[in-house]
Amino acid sequence: MSDRYQDLAHNPVGKFLVKNLGLPNPPYLDRYTGGALVKGTVLTGSATKTSAVAKEITAALKAQGIEATGVRADGKKYKGLVFDASGIDSAAGLVALQEFFTPVLRQLAPSGRIVVVGSLPAEAASEGAALAQRGLEGFTRSLGKEVGGGSTVNLVYVAKGAEKALASTLGFLLSPKSAYVSGQVIRIGTSELKKADKVADLTKPLAGKVALVTGASRGLGAAEIEALARDGATVIGLDVPPLEDDLKAVTEKLGGGYIVGDITAADAPKTIADYIEQHHGGVDIIVHNAGITRDKRLKNMKAENFALVVDISVGAPQRITDELLERGLINKGGRIVGISSIAGIAGNNGQTNYGAAKAGVIGWITALSERVAGQGITANAIAPGFIETDMVKTIPLGIREAGRRMNSMSQGGQPVDVAEAIAWYASPGSQAVTGNVVRVCGQSLLGA
Repeated sequence: MSDRYQDLAHNPVGKFLVKNLGLPNPPYLDRYTGGALVKGTVLTGSATKTSAVAKEITAALKAQGIEATGVRADGKKYKGLVFDASGIDSAAGLVALQEFFTPVLRQLAPSGRIVVVGSLPAEAASEGAALAQRGLEGFTRSLGKEVGGGSTVNLVYVAKGAEKALASTLGFLLSPKSAYVSGQVIRIGTSELKKADKVADLTKPLAGKVALVTGASRGLGAAEIEALARDGATVIGLDVPPLEDDLKAVTEKLGGGYIVGDITAADAPKTIADYIEQHHGGVDIIVHNAGITRDKRLKNMKAENFALVVDISVGAPQRITDELLERGLINKGGRIVGISSIAGIAGNNGQTNYGAAKAGVIGWITALSERVAGQGITANAIAPGFIETDMVKTIPLGIREAGRRMNSMSQGGQPVDVAEAIAWYASPGSQAVTGNVVRVCGQSLLGA
């Protein structure tokens, strides 16, 4: 769905009004269209001179083909800034953030990327280190609300022993693939999964993998299946019978297969597992994207609508995943992705059922990530904010505009923004990324 206000804000009259009236100024975001991950130079820095994390950051950028330098040049524009703050171990030491960023922020290019890398507060060797590392969250989220021009700011906590697993996450956060991801905290290697699998081909990281996406016929699901196929996966789409024609068109275009059915049906887990076993022998990536809304305030809510929303979003995904796990059909190195929502974090008026369902996704994924780590499988969640799908056309204009403007980007996201985050989770290089909930919301003003 087009954003007419965004177009208005960029014509001569609109620019004048936006500037003089202090109106929201939604930039045109830089999104990935192929080629190099980062088209420009990344400046790196570190709070400590002898840092193992800093060395791994340099190696990670090189592995992704990203041009980087540790020496600032006056007048040069940088597409990204990466600062190693993992060695900060006191309140006073936090000033290192200011000393690095203040001189160079004006040199950040439009749609620039800022990434701060820290160590897990839970692993801190002292109270000073714990407070300093937790302080990075407030710093990055605040800076994310200061930078403009479509730029983003994110924090990556890396566990001890997981330093070599940074490449995939840094590549995602520094590239246009993360256009609508800002103010997020990502944790690497918090479980026994602390290494990254080898990525044989950066242009086709999912070659040889099989991916299943539910709710795949349109909107978010169609974008997700297209991104996974672009990265080399063999895709399987699933959706309900009324959407079979759309589902068939999407999957056949990508050379994939499809399953028609209702995921809440009693036999759905077996039907899906049988299809995967018969056609592929196993699956590597599962994206539980299917979801519906049945909005009413709780005093007017029907029990069947409450139950249906919860079952589609989290009940059925849990049953399907358990069936696949019990039959050994999720391959080692597999990826399970649950689609939550900002509604499950901040809540929404008239969406007690949806909020409960999407918060439930987070609880399920958190527990599941621990259960499957021993099998070399990761489980993560995406929590989209206001995304421009056909669904938003039904939202009243005032609420729609509020949803678009109440984030650091002053606009809604696109389905591809959610799809790119899923492709990052799915990458072999993201093996140490598990148990995370990343909001794709443009750093919404709502929620944590």
